[in-house]
Amino acid sequence: MGQATVVDLTNDPDWDEAIWQQPGASIYASRRWGEYKRRIGWDVRRLAIRSCDGQALAFAQIQRRRRWLGHVVLAQGGPILTPLGERRAEAVFRAFLDHLRLGRLDLLGVNYQQFQTPAAMLALLGHGFAPVVTTRTHTLELDLTRGAERIRAGMEGRWRDVLKAAEANPDLTTGFPTDPAARLSAFETFSRLYAALKRRKGFRNSLDPAAFRDLAAHDPNLLFLEIRERGEPILVRIVHRAVHRWTDFYVASNERAKVTGAGRLALWRLIERAQREGASVLDLGGIDPAGNPGVYEFKRGVCRNAVAANPLWLFSRTRSMRRAATAILAAR
Repeated sequence: MGQATVVDLTNDPDWDEAIWQQPGASIYASRRWGEYKRRIGWDVRRLAIRSCDGQALAFAQIQRRRRWLGHVVLAQGGPILTPLGERRAEAVFRAFLDHLRLGRLDLLGVNYQQFQTPAAMLALLGHGFAPVVTTRTHTLELDLTRGAERIRAGMEGRWRDVLKAAEANPDLTTGFPTDPAARLSAFETFSRLYAALKRRKGFRNSLDPAAFRDLAAHDPNLLFLEIRERGEPILVRIVHRAVHRWTDFYVASNERAKVTGAGRLALWRLIERAQREGASVLDLGGIDPAGNPGVYEFKRGVCRNAVAANPLWLFSRTRSMRRAATAILAAR
């Protein structure tokens, strides 16, 4: 089939339509996620890797940022291999690397965010990428193909009791806002609760709610779930939906949510919704038993199926730099 070629589709309005036709598509390769990363300082490009006769082999959204004397380049959720690309994965990654023209001080990271395929992993290994695995690169996966009653029966007894009380509480209501104004309002509530939560628990992360606000509210691949107590919002959950895999993306709540068991009620309503829409796996969004034991205990109450999450794969033309970066990130 000849050599693969790379085409820049950064400004192609049909980008999202093309990637969401692929079974391995996720929000991280979408135009809206790319726009969010652009707003917080990354240079973002969207690439298609094609065969010599024009057939699509893969799609990749890359982010680039200057760091010290080189650049950091990041591909999240991809390169997404098409069915044809799965059979030519090594050629796809060779064309991808050739196109990037990395300098000796540049560092490339590929993170599939749990949408990695065996063909992609073999190609990454074959081209000298090094996986970074830490205690934090683990998550809990709930099998949604089991019936709701079996899932509920498998919960810890205390978790199930608190859920039952929350379900019986007439002051709690659950909603899935759908129109843009309601979703924007829910995201504003999320931002307020999230800021308070960060101050209360003293944690930091890279999410910039102000930059993500309008993009998230209009993204059809994100589901919003809101719990109210007597009409007052006390919890907002944002969920990433792919065809078969749903991921608990972000959640923010206040003390009333903890007191009333709203977190358990929200997660159960999410499980019910995911099953109705045909999802087979719910990713509970990662675990950190040592660093965040409270959240870990909450998640473990509903599922104990721990799995290693897809690693961050690192590549550099300079072997010593790749080794040093891998060691530093693995120790974090």
